Amino acid sequence: MRYLATLALMGLSAAALAKEDIEFVAEHLPEVAMDNRFATLPIWDGGGEAADSQYELQGAFSSSTSGDLSIAGPLLGLSWQRALNSKNRLGLMAFYDSLQLRTDHDSRQLQTLFAPQTPIARPIDADFTNLDGTATDVGGGLFWSHCEEQGFLGAHSLVAGLMWQRVELRDYRLDYQITSGPQAGMRGQIDFDTHYDHFSPFVGIEVPRWVGEWAFSPHALLAYPIPRRGFQGHITGPDFDISGNTESAGEGKHFGDPSVTLGLTLTYLPAHFCVDLGTFASQALLESRIHRGIERNLLLSFSWTH
Repeated sequence: MRYLATLALMGLSAAALAKEDIEFVAEHLPEVAMDNRFATLPIWDGGGEAADSQYELQGAFSSSTSGDLSIAGPLLGLSWQRALNSKNRLGLMAFYDSLQLRTDHDSRQLQTLFAPQTPIARPIDADFTNLDGTATDVGGGLFWSHCEEQGFLGAHSLVAGLMWQRVELRDYRLDYQITSGPQAGMRGQIDFDTHYDHFSPFVGIEVPRWVGEWAFSPHALLAYPIPRRGFQGHITGPDFDISGNTESAGEGKHFGDPSVTLGLTLTYLPAHFCVDLGTFASQALLESRIHRGIERNLLLSFSWTH
């Protein structure tokens, strides 16, 4: 029995050591929110009969967690499309996502690759508290879609476009207290306040199918934010105040990952109302594997066309 208890304690210790450090997770939380936005761009037809001129209003709720750290809030999008001919359409879209960054208490290792020279021996165990910040993702762009009624896929649409977006992190600030080693008890603050601008080309495909008054539309999208950026950070403590980013510190450009998202839109055709069941499942299953350290990702998306 004592042997089993020892093994259990070793397993718990290994799990604790495997927990990602604060800098790593602080980067991944807004990047998951970016992926959730790519997954819900208002660019799909949803299998409905397209008018010569068409508007789409899109809404979603996104929530991602790592330990006791979270980023959550509403996603809003709007698009307008106009037919160029029977197969080609040109569209404009814009979005505004307002997310909250929160934690009351989280324990993990303190790391600062953005600032390799600090008086703190890193990585080191620490408690993090009092996060009350915001992440805003705003942008818009131009897209083109091409519809085919036949082919080896049957009816399908190809989409390509370019969007600009800004991810702005405000009050992304945590109090820390070191909990192990000779510096145990040391207190300070670490923050990741900044903004990141990207131009993101994207391509995708949608394959609608119809059953009575319903349409089922699997779709996939590849988006590539350009350029990737060094992750920005700032740390203070007793007698030091240091800022930097991972690029200038020689640790690489990490913020702004290429994104592949999968969806399956269910459309009730008489009401022109869509719910994306596919992104709910795929974003929940894939993001924890794509962005290590993310434990849960919830995305609920719906839209209405007119």
